Amino acid sequence: MPHPSAPSDDQVARATATLAQVKDYLRTGPPVSDVLPLLAGLLDEDTGVPILLGDVLRSAARLVAQQAAYPQTDEIRLIIAGLRDAAQEATDWHVLHWDVQRLREQFGTTTAPPRH
Repeated sequence: MPHPSAPSDDQVARATATLAQVKDYLRTGPPVSDVLPLLAGLLDEDTGVPILLGDVLRSAARLVAQQAAYPQTDEIRLIIAGLRDAAQEATDWHVLHWDVQRLREQFGTTTAPPRH
């Protein structure tokens, strides 16, 4: 399996800018029916933000643990633990995809989101 190339700083900035755009859009009070497709993509149970963020944080913790000087300092151990804890918390949010399904039922929007 080929190694993926590292995303550029600009690509990461565009991803976070897109999330900020969604946040700003939601603050305008659009109809829920217009918001559901966005939420469905963001909270997808396999490829949504919670899963991806959890994977990123877990991978970062692993890299820090592998590359830190030994013996690891208390500070490094705390950072690794913090990344792992945050990864688990982010991944736990994946259950929100069920809320999107329930909202679809409540708002009469039954169209499934496109799969990636």
